[in-house]
Amino acid sequence: MVLSLRPATSEDDAFSFQVYASTRADEMSVVPWSEEEKRSFLEMQFNAQRASYLQNRPQAEWLVVMRDELAIGRMIVDRSADEICLMDIALLPEHRNAGVGSKFIKELMAEAEETGKKVTLHVEGYNPAFRLYSRFGFKEIREEGFYLAMEWSPKSSEGAEDTSEAGLTRD
Repeated sequence: MVLSLRPATSEDDAFSFQVYASTRADEMSVVPWSEEEKRSFLEMQFNAQRASYLQNRPQAEWLVVMRDELAIGRMIVDRSADEICLMDIALLPEHRNAGVGSKFIKELMAEAEETGKKVTLHVEGYNPAFRLYSRFGFKEIREEGFYLAMEWSPKSSEGAEDTSEAGLTRD
């Protein structure tokens, strides 16, 4: 199995929406809407997220996560002079909890270490990824609405759990 990233193209839009919708499946399962209403809502939210990302971070790199030749997720990263911002990483449900996300997060951390940058991200406090980021040494730096802003830098990672252990590479 080979895990890799490739640049996203407009041909990946439907797949990217599928990944996004999969991250909202639990939330959608409890609303009393028709499937058409749910899809319409998710499309509106997906398009709003995309527009916000493009407006606020126009230089961001939009990537497709690949397992061999199969697209399994998406990742959006914005690199600036002093930080690497992990804007989004999401995998289709059947590819979660297998270390895929961890692999790419650790690669960003290694890049940050090499370049002297910090890695930043935003996550909802109830999102299971919050625990993963905490184990990797990300620190909460502030609340922003529903989200927690988190940061990792090589100098702040002392005392973080060793993320190379097999049991800690799950996302």
